[in-house]
Parts: sequence; structure tokens; C-alpha cells
Amino acid sequence: MKKEFTIRMSNVLFVGISIFGLASVSILSLFEPQATMDLVRVKLDNTDAISSIRGIYGGVGISIISGLSYLLITKIILAIRFLTLFWFSYAVSRLITIIVDGPLGDFGNQWLSIETSFFVFGAILLFVNQMNKD
Repeated sequence: MKKEFTIRMSNVLFVGISIFGLASVSILSLFEPQATMDLVRVKLDNTDAISSIRGIYGGVGISIISGLSYLLITKIILAIRFLTLFWFSYAVSRLITIIVDGPLGDFGNQWLSIETSFFVFGAILLFVNQMNKD
């Protein structure tokens, strides 16, 4: 009983923290796209650039957190599967950047660590949930 509770709470925590993190970037990007890009020292100097950041990080981000919020309530394992792939994709993209373009700065290295940790935690949760199901 305690094992199932721990697994369930770990699932909720993983999805909840991911939703919270994505929501904070999405909301910031919707209302202040330049603030999002200030994190990586990029100047948005035209409305096309502003609308792209607002759309991708803001609008698409809100769509993702809406879907994750629904899955959190209805089918949490699907949310975990999605997030494991999501965080893996982010980490791999940063690794490709290192290989193709060179070392990351402090921001990129910090996020590579976070994304890799979230991927590993998601993979562990998928394994534990599968083992608990049998």
C-alpha cells in the first residue's frame, strides 16, 4: 500500500513540476517575449521574432500544459511517457549543439543537466510503474 502511494505521488510530482516549469516559461513568453530571450542574451528586434517566441514558447507551451493537465487527471502514465520523450528530446538537442557548434554556456549546461535528470527520472518512473503493474 505504501509502495503504491509513493509511486503515485512520484508520478504526480514529476508531471506537476514539469507543468509548473513549462507554465512559467509559457506565461512569461506570452506576456513578455523579450524577457524569455534575455535568458540567452538574444534581442528580439522585430515583430516577427516577437510573435514567434510568443507563439512557440507561449502558445504552444500553453497547449502542452493544457494537455498534460488533462492527462495528469485522466491518464497519468501517458503524461509521463510524453514528458520522458519531451525531456529526452531537449537534452539530445543540446548535445547535438555541443557536437555541431561547440560548448554550451552556463545557461545551456544548467538546462542540459535539468533536462537529463528529468528524462532519467521519467524513465525510472515508467519502469517502476510497469513493474508495479505486473
